[in-house]
Amino acid sequence: MSERVASCGSLYDSTNLLLQYCNNDDTVSASSNMDMEDRVSHLEQKLQLQEDEIQLLKSALADALRRLCYCEEQNLATQSGGVKASGRRSVATAVVTPPTKVRQLLQALPSRPLSNGYVQQKRLLSSPSSPKKEVLQSIKRKSMSTERLTLLRKEMGVESRSRTTSSSSSSGGKSKSKECTLNAEDGYVRMFLRGRPVTMYIPDQQRESYSLDQNVALPDHKLKLQWVYGYRGRDCRSNLYLLPTGEIVYFNASVVVLYNTEEQQQRHYLGHNDDVKCLSVHPDMVTIATGQVAGNSKDGKPLAPHVRVWDSVSLNTLHVIGMGAFDRAVTCVAFSKSNGGSFLCAVDDANDHILSVWNWQKEKQLAEVKCSNDSVLAAVFHPMDANLIVTCGKSHINFWSMEGNTLTKKQGLFEKHEKPKYVLCVAFAENGDAITGDSSGNIYVWAKGGNRISQQVSGAHEGGIFSICVLKDGTMVSGGGKDRKVVLWGHDYRKQAEMEVGEMLGPVRALAEGKPGQLFIGTTKNAIIRAAFPDTLVPIVQGHTDELWGLDIHPSMEQFVTCSQDRLVHLWDTNSHQPLWSKTIEDPGRSAGFHPSGGVVAVGTMTGRWLVLDTDTRDLVSMHTDGNEIISNVRYSPDGNFLAISSHDNFVYIYAVGENGRKYTRVGKCTGHSSFVTHLDWSVNSQYLVTNSGDYEILFWEAPSGKHVTNMDVVRNVEWATFTCTLSFNTFGIWPDGADGTDINAVCRSHDGSLLASADDFGKVNLFLFPCSQSRAPSHDYGGHSSHVTNVAFLHDDSHLISTGGKDTSILQWVVA
Repeated sequence: MSERVASCGSLYDSTNLLLQYCNNDDTVSASSNMDMEDRVSHLEQKLQLQEDEIQLLKSALADALRRLCYCEEQNLATQSGGVKASGRRSVATAVVTPPTKVRQLLQALPSRPLSNGYVQQKRLLSSPSSPKKEVLQSIKRKSMSTERLTLLRKEMGVESRSRTTSSSSSSGGKSKSKECTLNAEDGYVRMFLRGRPVTMYIPDQQRESYSLDQNVALPDHKLKLQWVYGYRGRDCRSNLYLLPTGEIVYFNASVVVLYNTEEQQQRHYLGHNDDVKCLSVHPDMVTIATGQVAGNSKDGKPLAPHVRVWDSVSLNTLHVIGMGAFDRAVTCVAFSKSNGGSFLCAVDDANDHILSVWNWQKEKQLAEVKCSNDSVLAAVFHPMDANLIVTCGKSHINFWSMEGNTLTKKQGLFEKHEKPKYVLCVAFAENGDAITGDSSGNIYVWAKGGNRISQQVSGAHEGGIFSICVLKDGTMVSGGGKDRKVVLWGHDYRKQAEMEVGEMLGPVRALAEGKPGQLFIGTTKNAIIRAAFPDTLVPIVQGHTDELWGLDIHPSMEQFVTCSQDRLVHLWDTNSHQPLWSKTIEDPGRSAGFHPSGGVVAVGTMTGRWLVLDTDTRDLVSMHTDGNEIISNVRYSPDGNFLAISSHDNFVYIYAVGENGRKYTRVGKCTGHSSFVTHLDWSVNSQYLVTNSGDYEILFWEAPSGKHVTNMDVVRNVEWATFTCTLSFNTFGIWPDGADGTDINAVCRSHDGSLLASADDFGKVNLFLFPCSQSRAPSHDYGGHSSHVTNVAFLHDDSHLISTGGKDTSILQWVVA
């Protein structure tokens, strides 16, 4: 009887442990700010944990039942007198049948003991309420082993094994969200994005020969960057210079551009992997230093901010400075002047804005100091003293003296003069005086070697002075922000001439001396102007100034259209690299599409409004509103008789088009998506539409009625005029391993049907073979954009590819070679 009590006591311990396990709080809970995709992923993880918990509970219950069974056996054996005290262990050989219900329960439960499911750990936890209370710390749940998961999957797939094949080359040992499966019987491929299945139907002509294990080659064609549209003037300074080669040097996105304005040729330094923020030219006028921001690589690894020193003739990188030494970004960089340019100073974007000095040829830091808690807008060496650095920014100008590895600061004293909110720029006169321009529109002259103002020009501009450039003849030009004026000053700081930049091109951001009598002006609206007094202003570089998504190619000419959230629509010529026309619209732009005739172009906005413009006169032809959300696509049918408008309100609106694109009547509405519509394609015969949505749906529609097509045999063999849907059988190979469904923003097939280009969230343009129907197909990858690439499109003759950047607002033109 004592043994039975002991056994029951052991059973009580197990049951108590089981109850404590069941009462254990689930520490995984969905964060209130998770988006839908994160919630789905979280629920999948939680479901897996619950499956593990059920398995453990079964094991615990089985152990409890076995103990009960053992007690019953002991009891029966004791009553029959068949077991003696000295031979307890032989009870296992006794032929005693346990109760039927217990046996049935045992047969339904795992045979593994409870100890295989978890590990018990006891620990003394001290707390104010129970200083030395002995508790069970936790039950460390083991996730199901790989072998058990594999076994379960095999058991679940027994029935369909004959007709469903898993891609052994890409899915072995990986989670379900990364698998791609082929159902040969029903003729479809299924991939997973964030754990959600995406089913794509195979055309009949490919069903027999298609396999997930086919090898795919890289395309023979490659891309070469030919032209960078735009300039980064909206938030960067002192980033425009003229080189002895006749090239102006500036940057946009992660590309440093060397542009020969007379020969209309660009060269590009592509050493950076994220936004370039600052630039300096060495006194030898060949070596250039550029600094970049911190970023993240495609696999999520951090990219450190640093300075690259490179040769502007060969475009070879000479030195990489400060890898790991800077925080967030390098915002200012400058070479010394008086000692042969052997020093380099830099300021980063840390809270203290660290000023550091380097021997750049040895890649060795000489000194560093906390510069200012406020923003630092400029840092330059004095042209006559390599140990003197001037920095300026919010409410300060500082003069730094370097002795050994120590930097000593002298603050500039404004004394009786108006202290500005910002000192915006600094330059040096021939005699060594420092000249500053500030946010109050004043020019101050600081005597050489001192920290006091020796001369002033009050009210030189209305509003801030963003740039001052001292010319070779000793005169000076200043560029204004609010008044958009460029003013020429004599040696005595008296105004000699002025001219005003047009409002369309924006306030002055940077000034550079060109050939005698010539200036280059960079503006905050990302334009560069070639100028000469008294009033010659010729824009040579133009671009967008806000997030850019809208892009389409002219159907028969070497032109393309872009629209951006800056409310500008540009029609570009790919040969002159200039806009043929620009038009400001009322709402931020999001999408664009040419009519097959090329006579009109439709533009979708962020507000639900869409408009049609004449491509010759840029006149407004028509304007309509569908909903009040983003118009993600405006696409004409191949025959030009219909226009499909896809919206973030989950609908697609179909319009009949008359009078060669000048009359519009709504004739259909596609209703069925449960999330916003992202991409849209027409069939060659203009009778069907296919759409993708934000929750990875692929839906098909009849045009123009908008009727949802649910029979896949009807659309399986439809020939599509374009391939811009990122989810389709012929394009699913573009998705990288572990993609979450938003990593690819756009895709475009070449007109000859041989190539496929994609735009991703990692600043890359990718070139694949078409069709791209093998999981994780190989590609050529190209950098240049520093933000998410939002769109790609081949020119009508496939000679070039155009790509657009989101936050970097850049447009890149690539040669297809």
